[in-house]
Amino acid sequence: MYLRSLLFGLIAMGACAMAAAQAPIVIKFSHVVAADTPKGKASEYFKKRAEELTHGKVRVEVYPNSTLYKDKEELEALQLGVVQMLAPSLAKFGPLGVKEFEVFDLPYIFDDYADLHRVTQGPVGASILRKLESKGIVGLAYWDNGFKSFSANTPIRTPADLRGKKLRIQSSKVLEEQIRAVGGMPLVMAFSEVYQGLKTGVVDGTENPHSNTYTQKMHEVQKYLAVTNHGYLGYAVIANKRFWDGLPAELRGQLEQAMREATVYANRIAKEENDKALEAIRKSGKVQVYIPNKDERLAFKKAMLPVHQKMEARIGSELIHSIYRETGFDPSRL
Repeated sequence: MYLRSLLFGLIAMGACAMAAAQAPIVIKFSHVVAADTPKGKASEYFKKRAEELTHGKVRVEVYPNSTLYKDKEELEALQLGVVQMLAPSLAKFGPLGVKEFEVFDLPYIFDDYADLHRVTQGPVGASILRKLESKGIVGLAYWDNGFKSFSANTPIRTPADLRGKKLRIQSSKVLEEQIRAVGGMPLVMAFSEVYQGLKTGVVDGTENPHSNTYTQKMHEVQKYLAVTNHGYLGYAVIANKRFWDGLPAELRGQLEQAMREATVYANRIAKEENDKALEAIRKSGKVQVYIPNKDERLAFKKAMLPVHQKMEARIGSELIHSIYRETGFDPSRL
């Protein structure tokens, strides 16, 4: 009887061990924007391809819209291993001590997506991602969101129109200087709090790609939007280094393939989604949309260009000039 019980116990333990061995590896992927934004859709695309390519050996759980962590909390959660993947905006890494990422915040450093992708998909972008490893983070890819527009409750046609305005920004020394360069007052605020801040007048305006403005309904509490395209908002898809390095090589390779595919998808839909969002904002009738002409755009660029030189000591002169070389940007021609 005892031997039979022992045998059944061993069989049960073996079954449990097999079940545990077959249980999928769970990746919690947290982000702070809505599920129907470019980043939200790209994270779902990554989930789909990761689960397909690993044949169910990996399960990706996506948590959008700050349902797990807000802006200020998510990086610490990743470093602690509470979540395995994030896609924070590039401005988040300066406060973490990796100031090189703030180069992406410099106003007008990229004229268009072609200039941008020469950096994010080339050796300069890869070298910046490697800076994260000392923080226990692996940089996997850059995902576009788009170029930013200013919004406020008064018309915006010249830099002077932003003078004295309290403008919400992400936590970034570069963005602080950018707002001061046009005479505004920068105010750091979590993304999830911006709508309420605009509604109650805690801030007068903000800067965002159109998809963020529309999906967060900021256009319902702002009267004017100027398509200045003055800065870029993008994301770095990152993973906890200990978790990522500990994956079986085959699975890690499959996840890297899923990330490559998701990145192509993310960057393709980013511009499409922002164009659609701008049209939807225009059609809402709640916001007057203004597109600056060539001279007006040049005025914004000249007003903000001194930020580049001011930030050289912080970000690194060589890094800034390496991007100039990649894109052909020449400040002396302005």
